[in-house]
Amino acid sequence: MKLSFIGFYIGLVALSTVHQLHAQSVDTQAVSDSSKVERIELSIKKAMAAFQVPGVAVAIIKDNEVVLSKGFGVLKHDGSEKVNADTLFGIASNTKAMTAALLAGLVDEGKLTWQTKVIDIIPEFQLPNAYVTREFTIIDLLSHNSGLGLGAGDLMIWPETTLTNQDIIKGLKYLPQVSSFRSEFAYDNLMYVIAGEIIKKLTGQPWQEVIQKRIFDPLGMKNTRAKFSLIAKNNKNVARAHVPLNDELQVVGGNFLEKFSSAGSVASSVNDMSLWLKAQLNNGQYGVDGDKVLRLFSKEQSQAMWQARTLLPVSEQATEQDKTHFYAYALGWFVKDYHGVKVVRHTGGILGMVSKVVMVPEENLAMVILTNQQSGFAFNALSQQILTEYLELPEKDWVEHYAQLQQEKNINKNEELEKVAANIKKHSSPSLPLTNYAQSYEDNWYGEVSISLLNNDLKMQFANTPALHGTLVHYQHNTFIVRWDDRTLEADAYVNFNLNPDGTIKYVTMKAVSMATDFSFDFHDLKLKPKL
Repeated sequence: MKLSFIGFYIGLVALSTVHQLHAQSVDTQAVSDSSKVERIELSIKKAMAAFQVPGVAVAIIKDNEVVLSKGFGVLKHDGSEKVNADTLFGIASNTKAMTAALLAGLVDEGKLTWQTKVIDIIPEFQLPNAYVTREFTIIDLLSHNSGLGLGAGDLMIWPETTLTNQDIIKGLKYLPQVSSFRSEFAYDNLMYVIAGEIIKKLTGQPWQEVIQKRIFDPLGMKNTRAKFSLIAKNNKNVARAHVPLNDELQVVGGNFLEKFSSAGSVASSVNDMSLWLKAQLNNGQYGVDGDKVLRLFSKEQSQAMWQARTLLPVSEQATEQDKTHFYAYALGWFVKDYHGVKVVRHTGGILGMVSKVVMVPEENLAMVILTNQQSGFAFNALSQQILTEYLELPEKDWVEHYAQLQQEKNINKNEELEKVAANIKKHSSPSLPLTNYAQSYEDNWYGEVSISLLNNDLKMQFANTPALHGTLVHYQHNTFIVRWDDRTLEADAYVNFNLNPDGTIKYVTMKAVSMATDFSFDFHDLKLKPKL
């Protein structure tokens, strides 16, 4: 009995020691997580100052718990209303993963497969090549491998246009093919517009109603809306978009892809996006009702959406610094390896507002960063800082790193523009009277662009895009530069008039002046011919 008592006593001591060690471990972990969050919050404030970002909202999910969901700064740069975890931002192309998820749910229901041909659902769908049109599948629709160029046809949806989804379907076959089918990655918004049409055809409901019923409502994303115009008028907790112009912030708005929703129109908050990311980390599962597991999509489809489909190049620098050996686009997500773990991510950008979502499934880690200024350097600095903290990577000042990259980019941009100015043949003049350039022109996929003469100035107006109006300034010979009246677009472009032997205008081509111009201004895909 005495030995048993001693053994029992030793057991109690051992058990007590285990409990103490466990408590110490929990406390240590809590302190560690708290320290991580404190350092991350300092980085957020530093990034806002470094990159002129008025407002940021960030959420971090670790092991199915929200360890941070918070707003920083203000809704509008000269206002006093604060950003919080329920503030609505445009998430832009982070919408694409939701569109892919809707299709995944329809695959689970047997309404289509990932290999279903697009023309079997939308017979009028046509690409420049007949073979590609015939073989184009749902997977191809979502993985940016069509053979069209980067941002091809985006001028049909950006800035806000009068065109419709049906106009896009009609215009696709006229876009230039720049690579062979399934051979190269080229980001393509229009294919996700078509994906929205697929969802509409199969459900008999508009995309915005389907996403509300199949994603927002089940997850409890109460403040999220499929597009900005659906936000209640009395909801003032909405971030304003900002563009830095000549080192001053300009408030902009209106370009939220309202009509082309499935490519990037969702407005959401970090509180709501946390619910979406939890479901993603749990392979589509978001709850349990009795014996029934509640899912947006099956684990099989979750894996399908995270599977690499179209490869992207990996630089030596990325391999050396980030231990990245593969980089690819999946279905609505980019995927890559990073310091030994798989990272699933996407970004989103509309005029004056950018966002980033990152998941590390093996670490049960996810984050969402929403901002009301279009600095990709800011969200990259913050996402890298969060990964550094939670993957316990060597300490690095990511804000300083990206501030340096921004400085280098600005220097290169200025040098590029100076080179453009230096190349001008200063004494050259247009070979035609200005009245000869003033005509209506037409492109097969975009439509009409008019040039008029007003007070001896040539004025350009894209018929389907109200925001694209500006003045043609002579550059040299028969090349002009269109300077858009809305300077926040930052998309001035060369306008080159090609002549027939008899001196009449044969066609007009365009190209962005600066390489920093957003790729969605795909002026280079236009071939404008005088309208008969």
